Amino acid sequence: MRELLLIYDKQCPFCEHYCRLVRIRAAVGTLRLVNARDTAEERTILMAEVTAAGLDIDQGMVLKMGERLYYGADAIERLALLSSRSGAFNRLNYWIFRSKRRSALLYPLLRSCRNGVLKLMGKSRINNLQRAGRDRF
Repeated sequence: MRELLLIYDKQCPFCEHYCRLVRIRAAVGTLRLVNARDTAEERTILMAEVTAAGLDIDQGMVLKMGERLYYGADAIERLALLSSRSGAFNRLNYWIFRSKRRSALLYPLLRSCRNGVLKLMGKSRINNLQRAGRDRF
């Protein structure tokens, strides 16, 4: 069975809640959540891949399907298309984010809300791209 990996910031309450609720269809495979802040070896290897692709994990989650990485709005859209449609959350998620255009329009707004909440919580950035002066939200 195919395993899909969703790399996200577990310290973000919105991201954590979304990742815990989203379900993909059994025929697609299994979805495994990976905390981008974890220090486990597997996470380190995955984050090296994300960083090599130039993807800023502080600005979007990453869905890895096989060798392909989907980032931000593309990851949310892909998850919506693969979702099980069981339960109110997954049906709503599918209805909202199945459209590439709608995902691209809404994702920046959701990301801004996320960054604002993390700033209020005093959280540090993951800063996987090692940008100077980017330690805090």
